[in-house]
Amino acid sequence: MKKENNILVAFILNLVFSVFEFFGGIVTGSVAIMSDALHDAGDAASIGISYFLEKKSKKGPDETFTYGYQRYSVIGSVITTLVLLFGSVAVIYNAIRRIIVPAQINYDGMIIFALVGALVNFIAAYVTRHGNSLNQRAVNLHMLEDVLGWVVVLIGAVIMRFTDISVIDPVMSVAVAVFILINALKNLKEALDLFLEKTPEGIDIHEIEEHILSISGVIGVHHIHVWSMDGHNNYATMHVVTGGDAHEIKDKIRDELKHLGIGHATLELERENEHCHEENCSVTINSHAHHHHHHHHH
Repeated sequence: MKKENNILVAFILNLVFSVFEFFGGIVTGSVAIMSDALHDAGDAASIGISYFLEKKSKKGPDETFTYGYQRYSVIGSVITTLVLLFGSVAVIYNAIRRIIVPAQINYDGMIIFALVGALVNFIAAYVTRHGNSLNQRAVNLHMLEDVLGWVVVLIGAVIMRFTDISVIDPVMSVAVAVFILINALKNLKEALDLFLEKTPEGIDIHEIEEHILSISGVIGVHHIHVWSMDGHNNYATMHVVTGGDAHEIKDKIRDELKHLGIGHATLELERENEHCHEENCSVTINSHAHHHHHHHHH
């Protein structure tokens, strides 16, 4: 079964469920259930978007997108995250209003809804557990959040049923919303890092430099650039100064980079006395004996 189909299943479950839940919130008068409905509708919408973008992100490179479409998946993650950010802020606002002006709640109805909710989302979480793109991880995280959210609502409903402290309901909904808010911000930061071409997690430029310089025949290395398309596929470009056999050196370097988590590298080879054409060559991260200084003759 394809991973995108899992996303589709999650989407349908969530959509149907958020409608069901919305009525549940009205019937029981619980703001925790209503806030969950909002959260689920947000999830459903974003999962729908994710589904299309994830499908598109599987397309190979072409003349228009020479790097392929993997970043579409990241856009999916950004949209999802923004929806959740707005949703959680709305939820917090409503819950605070409810703390100030309490309302009547039907606890038995709430308990039944929470049970069904926990179950449905558990199934959805189970179905989406094998995703590895940022997008699919985001979807699976939502499912797990939903299970947790419902378990919390269930416990709260049971407590309120027997103690009648109705402030528990909006307080729970604030807790759920804050949790969503924090996770959404984390997701957003990860996605923005990708768009800003930040050096990917777990990759150390100095380590790469050391490993490449340790290859026999390599005199120096500079202009190392590493970036990631989607958080999984890492790319690198660099200039390597060498007197050795080009073919052999390239193989060794590619092999070394594979171990360091870089699957795709473009290597520029230079001879030792060659003039590197890029202006900022003199300020390379090449802290070794072979500096390539430019001599500007005035």
